[in-house]
Amino acid sequence: MQKNSLMKGIMGISLVVFFTTTSFASTPEGFWKSIDDRTGEQLSIVEIKKKPDNTYTGTIVYRYPVLGGGTVLTNCVKCPEPFKNKPIQGLQIAWGLKEDPKNPNQYIDGRVLEPKTGNIYKGKAQLSSDGKRLRMRGYMGISALGRTQVWIRTDSANP
Repeated sequence: MQKNSLMKGIMGISLVVFFTTTSFASTPEGFWKSIDDRTGEQLSIVEIKKKPDNTYTGTIVYRYPVLGGGTVLTNCVKCPEPFKNKPIQGLQIAWGLKEDPKNPNQYIDGRVLEPKTGNIYKGKAQLSSDGKRLRMRGYMGISALGRTQVWIRTDSANP
């Protein structure tokens, strides 16, 4: 009798753990520390949100100080409308990313804005299997003609 109760308890706990881990699979939603792919410096914290149309957007919510006393870009002066002269902090720099139905943890068909140049690129992202890194790629035409930044998941908008 006691053995039967123990088995039911173990089975119940196993089911709870299984459904908890499968129902909360990693998504790109949350806060990400963006790292400059050329210098390795921390640039900003970007918040990625899922919209009602099931696409993802990324907005700069914090900017790190420029190391070495360089010039801080405060507004998107080179950006096209509707981004022109908007403050960098609060600027949406990624949009339209959607889950790739053929490849888990991959997001495609988006756009990425580079505030420094004002250029808008095609965008895609790949979430690591542990959900802690996001490879954000901006490219022109074909994916081979682009750059990739590896973003690191962080707990909040505060560094």
